[in-house]
Amino acid sequence: MAVAMSSTCPGLYCGRTIINDSVEGQCGVCPRGQRTNYEKICEECSGSPELYDWLYLGFMAMLPLVLHWFFIEWYSGKKSSSALFQHITALFECTAAAIVTLLLNDPVGQLSIRSCEVKMLSDWYTMLYNPSPDYVTTLHCTQEAVFPLYTIVLIYYAFCLVFMMLLRPLLVKKIACGLGKTDRFKSIYAALYFFPILTVLQAVGGGLLYYAFPYIILVLSLVTLAVYMSASEIQSFKNLVAKKKRLVVLFSHWLLHAYGIISISRLDKLGQDLPLLALVPGPALFYLLTARFTEPNRILSEGGNGH
Repeated sequence: MAVAMSSTCPGLYCGRTIINDSVEGQCGVCPRGQRTNYEKICEECSGSPELYDWLYLGFMAMLPLVLHWFFIEWYSGKKSSSALFQHITALFECTAAAIVTLLLNDPVGQLSIRSCEVKMLSDWYTMLYNPSPDYVTTLHCTQEAVFPLYTIVLIYYAFCLVFMMLLRPLLVKKIACGLGKTDRFKSIYAALYFFPILTVLQAVGGGLLYYAFPYIILVLSLVTLAVYMSASEIQSFKNLVAKKKRLVVLFSHWLLHAYGIISISRLDKLGQDLPLLALVPGPALFYLLTARFTEPNRILSEGGNGH
């Protein structure tokens, strides 16, 4: 009978808690790590994240690492030999932050997490669904219905920032001899700007990113690959393999292509989804095969000849 009474809780995320095998208390917010079921009773989230959830967390974890690498490369300059060590340090910082974040989340001390199932977009924005049954009093039922996908990213960013401030300045001061005193710390200053931006992005747009990140990865990886190959004047396979760095960039983008395809397909049907990975080299091959037809000097010369 108590279960039936609990169904009168208004709103999407208000519920009653179970104490000593009985439903007690007024309708309100569920404790952290719990969410309401269809009977408006707060239940503990005991499931494991799905593949798509892990892919989302991986995407959010990659963002600071990619930005670190970009600004390290941007500010290191061609004469600096410290870029490689800074890249490795950034990778170590983000990896250590991810491990510590997983160990501190429930269950504590394990490289695994328990999570609530994401059912719809509103699960990310429960603060917008606080009900007013009598149109006067508002029941505040704001909670992390997507536990822990919302807060775990913010905790990870905090640890990334802490590890960076502990390790990077010492490393840069020791090995960045090819840079001036002001230039050597610019990649760290850049991180002090983009970490708050990433935090606000997760806090405000976490739900939108959860559903859109596969397409964001595909679009950005295609655009950045095309821009890089154009800026590096890569118009043939010979130009591509002339430098190892170009191959590293190419394979990195291929990994991002594959990541986006897997995220979209979710590998629900392996027989149908795995062949889609054969499309990964497609954009690069298409660019190499068609670059010579769109070379600006050739177009200008043909235009001048009246063709």
